[in-house]
Amino acid sequence: MNRRDFLKLSAGTGALTLIPGCFLATPEPQKKKLNFVFILIDDMGWTDASCYGSTFYETPNIDRLAAGGMRFTNAYAACPVCSPTRASILTGKYPARINLTDWTGPDKWHARGKLSSPEYIRQMPLQELTTTEVLKKAGYATCFVGKWHLGEEEKYYPENQGFNVNKGGWRAGHPWDGYFSPYGNPKLQDGPDGEYLTDRLTDEALKFIDQNSNKSFFLYLSYYAVHTPIQAKKHLIDKYTSKAEKLPPADGPHYLPEGDNIMTRQIQDHPVYAAMLQTTDESIGRVMNRLKDLGLAGNTAVIFMSDNGGLSTRKSRNIPTSNLPLRAGKGWLYEGGIRVPMIIKWPAKVKPASVCNEPVTSTDFYPTMLQMASLPLRPHQHIDGLSLVPLLTGTGKLDRNAIYWHYPHYHGSGSRPGGAVRAGNYKFIEFYEDNHVELYNLKDDVSEKHNLAKKMPQKTAQLREMLHIWRKSVRARMPKPKPE
Repeated sequence: MNRRDFLKLSAGTGALTLIPGCFLATPEPQKKKLNFVFILIDDMGWTDASCYGSTFYETPNIDRLAAGGMRFTNAYAACPVCSPTRASILTGKYPARINLTDWTGPDKWHARGKLSSPEYIRQMPLQELTTTEVLKKAGYATCFVGKWHLGEEEKYYPENQGFNVNKGGWRAGHPWDGYFSPYGNPKLQDGPDGEYLTDRLTDEALKFIDQNSNKSFFLYLSYYAVHTPIQAKKHLIDKYTSKAEKLPPADGPHYLPEGDNIMTRQIQDHPVYAAMLQTTDESIGRVMNRLKDLGLAGNTAVIFMSDNGGLSTRKSRNIPTSNLPLRAGKGWLYEGGIRVPMIIKWPAKVKPASVCNEPVTSTDFYPTMLQMASLPLRPHQHIDGLSLVPLLTGTGKLDRNAIYWHYPHYHGSGSRPGGAVRAGNYKFIEFYEDNHVELYNLKDDVSEKHNLAKKMPQKTAQLREMLHIWRKSVRARMPKPKPE
């Protein structure tokens, strides 16, 4: 028998059993790749979980996730608003590099102030090779559940960016018709009247896990919560209303000024926001329990993060949370707007209840997930991200000099266009309206109360130059003075 006849015969069913001396080796079962569950919360503040210091909000499941993994204390969103950060997670690039520097939607706030905002794109470009597309090509089943907000047109929705399944992801940045069904979401069928959106999204996530338990999968669970409108279940609102009434008198005021006619909430005691957060936490617990029940917990990495800082600063006093000790909140380049909670659980690789104090940012997820999945890195794609695997496994540090931000827009929170850089313990901010600068030592002054720019002119000049060089390298678009 020649080689061609042998191969042809061996392709037949049972043919080799007829040939004396020929034995068909039983192939070893292919080891299943690491599963990923990426949980992104919308507008959750740095101190909104118990494991990050909250004494009013109750988050036992987020705390349980931290107890089983690594909690990051210096994790940053790539932008103080949602869409740019979301793009950075999936592209591994700073928002300024792809010119997606503000949330996708109408120019609601850009007419404010002395500057004209630069033009920016309102979708994640289809030519970007997303994290999801790489995992899909490697054999992963992929599913997106929840808030997308990365394109006004349907051609930019999740199903065209690498996701097999899309439940609820479209142009909207918040639930336009509220958190109770009917939702008015073309990508999510309405449930029974009164069904709560966070619970429904969790139901969809659990269905995907059940249907793909025998495959390698990537589930991106992107809750609309805890974004406005602030709405929650009545029995939980009643619970936290009673809890708030029993709090001791505050040591200081509920609100303090930030900028022009802007107030920042100082105390966490909003009953409805607390109720929203509890439901979100319960949903995270449901996902973790399902992974355990199906025997998947040991082979599933769970990543948890917020897309920007908590909404604590705005003109009205209808402000849901406080980011203290951080300054300001969503929309601002102060720490309250960009420092976020982040936890990674990687069974058998990450030491339980470990804490990492090294600065990291949302562009880092792309190379991190590839390395965790034993896939080749793509440095030309995730050019602004570094793999966190050395930090997760305790085998090394990151080779990074600084983290950068560029937000050349006005925002409804009252913030003004600016840029920032963090290098080591020092944080430098430049405000584009008048070019005034601020410098803070975050190790000694996490609340950014003491501007060191005049006391440390050399450090100020050094970080200013770094920021300007970086802006040129990514071709960051700058705002321009209005003619009037």
